[in-house]
Amino acid sequence: MHRPTGYFAALSILLALSHSPALAQDKSLTVFAAASMKNALDDVNAAYAARTGVRIVASYAASSALAKQIEQGAPADIFVSADADWMDYAIAKKTINGPTRTNLLGNSLVLIAPKNSKFEKVAIGPGFDLAALAGDGRIASGDVKAVPSGKYARTALEKLGAWQAAAPKFAMTESVRAALALVARGEAPLGIVYLTDAKIEPGVRIVGTFPANSHPTIIYPVAATATAKPEAAAYLTFLRSSAAKTIFEKYGFAFLVSPTT
Repeated sequence: MHRPTGYFAALSILLALSHSPALAQDKSLTVFAAASMKNALDDVNAAYAARTGVRIVASYAASSALAKQIEQGAPADIFVSADADWMDYAIAKKTINGPTRTNLLGNSLVLIAPKNSKFEKVAIGPGFDLAALAGDGRIASGDVKAVPSGKYARTALEKLGAWQAAAPKFAMTESVRAALALVARGEAPLGIVYLTDAKIEPGVRIVGTFPANSHPTIIYPVAATATAKPEAAAYLTFLRSSAAKTIFEKYGFAFLVSPTT
């Protein structure tokens, strides 16, 4: 069969392009993000992928664990921490591109109980006796020495004068989502998590909210890593967009920046 002039030349070009590494590899970014962000960020990432064709591979854990993984050479393009301390740590270790840092989101700290718990609403303030409230049960929380939610919880309880009595009753976990699961399964009668965690778990209910002035402001900073791909810049811009704002606020996060278009 006769082929038009140039057919084989065009075919050769197409075959060469199809085997080029740049086209053979899917465009993707790896995001290391605080465990409390999973549901909201999964939705944001899906929206970004649909808009740009760039696939986002997300890894969720405690901010402390993620910062140390990045320090040890784990391949990540973006880091989202649940507190400023672990972002500061990563910047000090020179694993983060400091100028790309943005304080993106805010959150609240709440006291939760299993959905069918006998607990009524609790007024959390000075003199609040969490130990008495827990009785013989445990209080689920992220590790108070490392996990941001646990650190916020301890600071709040110290300020309210409730930490010393409550400390022996703490069941500390490797992430806020692990603490949430303990309460949802009824293995702990009380837990301290973020508002956004409580909102996505039907097995728990909020019985109290910690005063904002009882702990440092809960801030989620985001930044590109020192080894980030060039595509990371566009992703960071999308995280500050109106589209991302709508998703984050649906899950209960406060949006701390003026949204881009």
